[in-house]
Formats: sequence, C-alpha cells, structure tokens
Amino acid sequence: MPVEFLGIAATADGSETHPRTTAAFDRDYTLRLARAHEDHGWDRVLFAYGSGSPEPAAAAAFLASHLDKLQILLAHRPNVSYPTFAAKTFATLDRISDGRLTVHFITGGTDHEQQREGDFLTKDQRYERTREYIGIVKKAWTSREPFDHEGPHYRFNDFVSDVFPVQQPRPAVSFGGSSDAAYAAGGAEADIYCLWGEPLARTAEQIERVKEAARAAGRTDLPRIQVAFRPIIAPTEELAWEKAHRTVATIRARRESGALAPRRRPVTATPENTGSQRLIEIAEAGERYDRALWTPTAAATGGAGNSNALVGTPETVAQALLDYYDLGVDILSARGYDLLGDAIDFGRYVIPIVREEVAKRDAAKAAEAAEQAERDRHQLIAVQA
Repeated sequence: MPVEFLGIAATADGSETHPRTTAAFDRDYTLRLARAHEDHGWDRVLFAYGSGSPEPAAAAAFLASHLDKLQILLAHRPNVSYPTFAAKTFATLDRISDGRLTVHFITGGTDHEQQREGDFLTKDQRYERTREYIGIVKKAWTSREPFDHEGPHYRFNDFVSDVFPVQQPRPAVSFGGSSDAAYAAGGAEADIYCLWGEPLARTAEQIERVKEAARAAGRTDLPRIQVAFRPIIAPTEELAWEKAHRTVATIRARRESGALAPRRRPVTATPENTGSQRLIEIAEAGERYDRALWTPTAAATGGAGNSNALVGTPETVAQALLDYYDLGVDILSARGYDLLGDAIDFGRYVIPIVREEVAKRDAAKAAEAAEQAERDRHQLIAVQA
C-alpha cells in the first residue's frame, strides 16, 4: 500500500528547544518551511490549532495560493464555529488548493484549553458534539438540496451551500484520540485515524480498537492509520544519542526557566486526555522500546501531544518507521525540534529509504499474489480435466 509523510506547517520558528524569533505568523517563514517540505518528498503538512495561535484556515489558504503540490491537513475545533459555516470555509479552501485539503477535527484534550475560547462542555459532551458536527459538515459538502437538522447541539432549517469541494464526493476527515469515546466517534466518522507514537505492541492494540469501533458503527471500510513521532537523527548512532540527550536537557532547562509555561499546563499535573496519560505511563515503564522509540522527550513535556522520539541514524529511523508500516500504518507523521533543518534532513535521508523499502514490499506482495493466482488457475484446470 502507498505510504505518505506528514510534516508540520508552522507559522513561526519556535519549538520546545528553540525560542521563537519570528512573529506568531511570519509569511516568509511559513512559506520557507512549506517549500522545504514540498522540495524534500513530504506529501502534506499540518496546520495545527491553538486557542491563541494564528487562525489555521487563513494560513493554509496563504500556503495553498503559493505552492502547487503540497497537501494540507487543517486542524479544526468544533467549538469555534457553526458547522455550516465551517463546511463552506473548508470547501472554499479545497477550491483554493485545487483539491489538496484534509480536515482534522479536534475534540479537545483539556478543559482549560477549551475554556479559553468559551467551551465549557464536558469531555463526553464534546465528543458527542464533534460526531454531530462532522456529520453536518459531510452532508453540507455533498448535499445539493436544502436540508434541516435538529440534534443535541445544532439546529437549523433549509441549509444548502453554494460552494462545494473539488474533491468528490468530499475531502477526507481526520480524527484522533485514545479514549473509548474517541474510538467510537473516530471509528464511525474518520477516513484517517491519528495516533501518537507508542511501542509497536500498544500501537497494534490501538489499531485493532479503531477497527472494532468502525465495524461497530456499521462500516465496511476501515480508517487509514496515521502515527506521529519526533525524529532525532544523526550520521552515527553515537551522535544521534548525544543529540537526543542534548534535546531533552534543553527541554527540561526551558521548562524549569518558565519558557514553556505560558501555553502549557504544569508538567507535574496529571493530564486530562487519555493519550497523554498513555505517553506518561509508557515513559514511566521504560525509556527505550523496540528499534528506536525513546520516551524521555515525552516525559520532559508531561506527555504533551506528539512527543515520543525515534532516535538513530536515518537507516535506523527508517527501519523503525517501516515496523509501523508493517502493522498497517500508511501515514507517517514526523516533526523535528529544529523545524526547518529537520524537515530537510528527514526528507533528504529518511523518506527515500522508507519509500524504496515500501516499493519492494509492494512488489513482493504483487508477485506473491500473481503466483497464487497462477496456482489457482492450474488447480482449476486440473479439476475440470
């Protein structure tokens, strides 16, 4: 099966290890980083969402009007707009990008972050709302006739859009989470289900949970699986591990100085979302897993988002990614700590290895299928004779 690579569409140059030197939205940096992804083999980039961050749909429209190939994954929180308005926004952006849009719906992992923009629903209520919201957006994308809606969170009459996506029947829907409520909502509605990087065995368990939820929702198709990591690569294993330990030391120093505090909860607090709880649990159980997974980066941030690292040479990290591919993961998300430099290095040294190995796997599977078909043909001839 094809493999895709997702990077980050940051609008500024700061990260957990680097203080920001640009404005929160810097046109030149946004375009420079996106071009680095497009020029080095990445398929799409994520415009993330934060309560005080630049509005991602506008930033994505800016990028789409300047680049021709790079696809866009747009993060969106249902609490910030009405679903009919959002559907028109997304359809317009799909038009601007000529069919390069995927929408990632975020239910919200912490009450504090949601309440910053006036969202005081409970976690279970938020998941209920998200599922209703996605259903409305999908219908607005595809319905050429006016329709009414009355649900727990939204009510309207006689809506029909006059702008429709380029992609038919609609753009893909992306979703993530590790709770029972997340599996249920994403299993029912998502075309792509997003996970944070965990050990292989635990990732396999989550993939099975997603499949079970999709089947329970009556689906015959299954969501594609995406897994996210923080790659730390260097020419040798020794240099990669030295770089990894420097990275964690920098994160800890910046956290202790308060440089990471304004937008993040204290790392001593227990995270509310199940995904972060899982990352902390994994980090407490051990630092290294499988071929290259390393958890101190997640521990240093209190399990904040995509934070488990893959450490090693490009060959080691590529083989680690292929281990996840072999589990059924076909979208690999990666974001380094030096956003621009790491996007170039990962694209230059890791992506080609993974693509080459995937091509070999696909060719071997095709050959095996052809051989089996030929054996079946001969068996049928023998039976008929």
